[in-house]
Amino acid sequence: MMQTHPGVPTLVEQVDLLGHHAAGHRDAARRGELGQFFTPAPLARLMGAMLPTGQRYVSLLDAGAGVGTLFSAGVEALVVSPTPPQTIDVTAYEIDQKLLPYLRETMQLCQQLCEARQIDFRGHIIEHDFIVHAVEQLRMPLFSERPSIYTAAILNPPYKKIRSDSTHRRLLSSVGIETSNLYTAFLALTIKLLAQRGHLIAITPRSFCNGPYFRPFRELLLREMALQNLQIFESREQAFQEDNVLQENIILGAEKGVPSPDTVTIVIRHSPDDELPQAHEVPYEHVVVPGDPERFIRFVADSSGQAVAMQIAGLACSLAELGLSVSTGRVIDFRAAPFLRQLPEPGTTALIYPTHLRNGAVIWPRPESKKPNAIIDSTDVQDLLVPNGWYVLVKRFSAKEERRRVTAAVYDPGIVATHYVGFENHLNYYHVAGQGMDETLARGLAAFLNSTLVDLYVRQFNGHTQVNATDLRALRYPHRQQLLAIGARVGRRLPTQSELDTIIREELLVTTSAAGDPLRIQQRLGEALAVLRDLGFPRAQLNERSALTLLALLDLKPGDPWSAASNPLCGITPMMGFFFQHYGKLYKPNTRETVRRLTVHQFLDAGLIIANPDNPTRPINSPKAVYQIAPEALTLLRTYTTSEWPRQLQAYLARVVSLRERYAQERAMSRIPVQLATGELISLSPGGQNTLIEQIIKEFAPRFTPACEVLYVGDAAEKFAYFARERARELGINVDAHGKMPDVVLYYGKKDWLLLIEAVTSHGPIDAKRRSDLARLFQEARPGLVYVTAFLTRQAMREYVSVISWETEVWIAESPSHLIHFNGERFLGPH
Repeated sequence: MMQTHPGVPTLVEQVDLLGHHAAGHRDAARRGELGQFFTPAPLARLMGAMLPTGQRYVSLLDAGAGVGTLFSAGVEALVVSPTPPQTIDVTAYEIDQKLLPYLRETMQLCQQLCEARQIDFRGHIIEHDFIVHAVEQLRMPLFSERPSIYTAAILNPPYKKIRSDSTHRRLLSSVGIETSNLYTAFLALTIKLLAQRGHLIAITPRSFCNGPYFRPFRELLLREMALQNLQIFESREQAFQEDNVLQENIILGAEKGVPSPDTVTIVIRHSPDDELPQAHEVPYEHVVVPGDPERFIRFVADSSGQAVAMQIAGLACSLAELGLSVSTGRVIDFRAAPFLRQLPEPGTTALIYPTHLRNGAVIWPRPESKKPNAIIDSTDVQDLLVPNGWYVLVKRFSAKEERRRVTAAVYDPGIVATHYVGFENHLNYYHVAGQGMDETLARGLAAFLNSTLVDLYVRQFNGHTQVNATDLRALRYPHRQQLLAIGARVGRRLPTQSELDTIIREELLVTTSAAGDPLRIQQRLGEALAVLRDLGFPRAQLNERSALTLLALLDLKPGDPWSAASNPLCGITPMMGFFFQHYGKLYKPNTRETVRRLTVHQFLDAGLIIANPDNPTRPINSPKAVYQIAPEALTLLRTYTTSEWPRQLQAYLARVVSLRERYAQERAMSRIPVQLATGELISLSPGGQNTLIEQIIKEFAPRFTPACEVLYVGDAAEKFAYFARERARELGINVDAHGKMPDVVLYYGKKDWLLLIEAVTSHGPIDAKRRSDLARLFQEARPGLVYVTAFLTRQAMREYVSVISWETEVWIAESPSHLIHFNGERFLGPH
């Protein structure tokens, strides 16, 4: 077993190390062949915590276990819960022979953990293809008469298409499962193997939530399971960052054989270990709309999203009621290759690809394009062409991070003097019974499809880059007269997104709900992000949280002009209230420290805001701390959207360095001086945890680690207040600016210990998660790791006693000569 003396890694930490070792010896081609993507530890912990507790017996299935990261996280979560089970029975499937030794070691680690807690553990490794083995079980005589064997399942299924003529496809069909991808096949079989009231926790691509190919799976899922928890990651890159997976992923939590709940918990995260997720209770009928024949699963993330869904649902017409249809382009270029031409020539007609769509119109031909521009106009290809006329074209595929999910353009028949035209297969086209439509109607329809309203709605059910004709048929549309009115206002010009959304708002009478106008909200958030980008903030701050923080500090509501911005004193909690009241974005109250650390701190560094201008001696991490937009920044921001903005921005950026220096001098007047054992003097910002950090260096270190070296000291206002970087490297400590460092790091050479100390005043102690994070951050360090949580008083410690991690130490400044060790086993004995 892998250990770090003197602390002991958690079960998930140990299995994560096994996973890293296994990944280093894996053949990428083999992993691709199997559709394997290993589950990172933070993701596994998040999913393990979703398993229900309180059961005496748990039978847990992990189909496609890899090294066992997921089921081990589940076992760990069950074992440490307030009501652990008496028996845990794990079944893990894995066919990769190279992973089996690691998987067996994981089973042993689970066995040891359960034995230490007097829990009966049974582990079964099945070295067979899960699809083949599960189908055999489902085909067993009287299978339906005996209870299913799994009370819960936790899985990260493989992602790979299944050929229609494959053995897997035939086996699945034999038990009533029709699907074209391994991940939905694994989920469908797992659902069938679960007991009644069994729980499914799975991370999968979001693509099953819409589209015709996954409709049979959605029908099975929604018939057998009640959705309870859906978690989505804002960034495509975060869930499986190490594998460079750009598929949009979700975590699905559901229970079998129970009625659908009134609400579904929808959580939005930036990453698996995001400290500031948005969580909303959304009515079930907003997630799965009653009567929807496609059974789409929608992510209605907040009250603003609900307003969008209600607005679309309230539109007058279906596509059929408008007398319109939408189809996929008929020209599949590799099949029609003999008839394609790079440039137009006599006897050809226009062939339109997605590359020809630009700013709401079709630009043809494009001689510089690698795609053909023309197709032979002859009877041989007549069935691939459509009569020349006015059409609305929509890209079927968008770039991974393209600004809009739906990109529409008007096809003008005047671009080519022929009777027919070709649309390539990567386009959808709107038509009237196979013919073109009225020009004004086409312009109105394209404008509607390009609106922010439609984009926000489609993103609720479409989590991938493909927009199917089925998705477009599922939309509600304005009635014909409204589309004609929109088309007349748009005309042949190309309006900006803001202008287009204003037209849509006025013509469709977009209602203002309690959450506000969803179009104005989205527009204002986009503007705030553009401001931060213009000010030079790095990518880590270019997110919704930062945009909301800026708007709260400016007291700028969705409908206010930028010229109305102000700079009231504002604390973190009022900011979060502003997020929800005016923008419908709900963050949990206990995450205010994260807002301060991940956004406000960076605004301070940039000189954009000032901390505690009413009382500079107030600690920067005090619950009473307030912030204010700096006067110079306010003057600049009031000019946004005006012709003055570029000139004012350039002047502001030229003098922002001197502004930062001035504010830094003001903050430096009341800093805390701290002298290290080497005689070096450092200073910390006033109050808060820094008062406790001073005591750690002056009182704790001489008593318990005499003659130690101070390697690192953090600051409430400055992360790296002191860092002996070269000495740290000598000890194998390699951390970067993104690592969540402890407040103080000491090296005690006499015993070759590295002490990682958290000073607790406003944020939490070293709990199990924090201990795991620190172990990972310092995993390359040569000395043994010792984890210490420091409090000012015993009273301060009382709030956190229940969550402090085992095998850690606690020091209390008011009783400086004593330590409390959390786990009596190691030091059990007479004193």
